[in-house]
Amino acid sequence: MKNLFNYILLSLSVVTLSCSDSSDEMITTDDELINIQIWALPVEPLSETEIEALLFMREEEKLARDVYDHLYTIWSSKIFNNISASEQSHTDAVRTLLNKYKLEDPAINSAPGVFVNQELQTLYTELIQIGSVSLESALKVGAAIEEIDILDLQRELGSNVDNEDIILVFENLMKGSKNHLKSFVLNLKNQNIAYIPQYLTQEEFDAIINS
Repeated sequence: MKNLFNYILLSLSVVTLSCSDSSDEMITTDDELINIQIWALPVEPLSETEIEALLFMREEEKLARDVYDHLYTIWSSKIFNNISASEQSHTDAVRTLLNKYKLEDPAINSAPGVFVNQELQTLYTELIQIGSVSLESALKVGAAIEEIDILDLQRELGSNVDNEDIILVFENLMKGSKNHLKSFVLNLKNQNIAYIPQYLTQEEFDAIINS
């Protein structure tokens, strides 16, 4: 079954690439492809830890988007605008899982900077305060958010989730967070600022940056 599913995904990728040669053809975007993959996988029973993980990650990805949107309005640095768009895709992917499993969405009607999870609410307030001090502080806030995301996703993937569709989405979020972390570190480096990891160990950080 897994070999068949992999073949289907490969076929979808080939179709997407072949369509790019003609402006008259529909091109499957990355967001559309991940949604196809999510719905193609079976609906499996959800554990309480999986439900908690989905609800938390929906808001955590929203937090990243909201912080970056806020920092972009202050500093007008393109990195915040670009990564915010990626975080929107991330939170949308988790929302697709919530819809698939018919779970209530904690972020469905929430305004920017508003969260059901009070830990995330407090974290949001602290991060925008720090990020408002200087562009350097804002970039370090971005890197810190990605570090936190990576650690949270490692925890969930390590012991809390085993449904194939959740693993698919969380691994995709992990790749995104690692790329975002590298982008923030590079932006700081371009300003002759060496970034020291705030949550990851130095060994974990070096492995990501050098990958």
